[in-house]
Amino acid sequence: MTNKPTVLFVCVHNAGRSQMAAGFMKALGQDRVEVLSAGSAPKDSINPIAIEAMAEVGIDIANNVPKVLTPEAVQASDAVVTMGCGDACPFYPGKRYEDWVLEDPAGQGIEAVRIIRDDIKMRVEKLLAELLA
Repeated sequence: MTNKPTVLFVCVHNAGRSQMAAGFMKALGQDRVEVLSAGSAPKDSINPIAIEAMAEVGIDIANNVPKVLTPEAVQASDAVVTMGCGDACPFYPGKRYEDWVLEDPAGQGIEAVRIIRDDIKMRVEKLLAELLA
């Protein structure tokens, strides 16, 4: 059995986009993928609207805690997906990097966050299919 791929999702605050992406990857990947998430400047808690939007599709991220991005997390990952953290995200040769241009759900209402959530789900499904191919 080969080692399962590790995916790191990174956004600035690790409170919305990266948490939703990690939630989808855990749910859709089941035990076939290791999932990490972090932020370059993490908030104290997860965005309550992101929690609500994910709960609508049966994924609970309410007990997640934003984590600070470390070089070790990047080094441990096979794929690093960034979402708006720009130059704050460290780069290591040999890693697969993707930058997903997604609107920040911070300060947005549930209708806007649902659109972001659905976009994230579509991207996670595509990434998962590629990682497990």
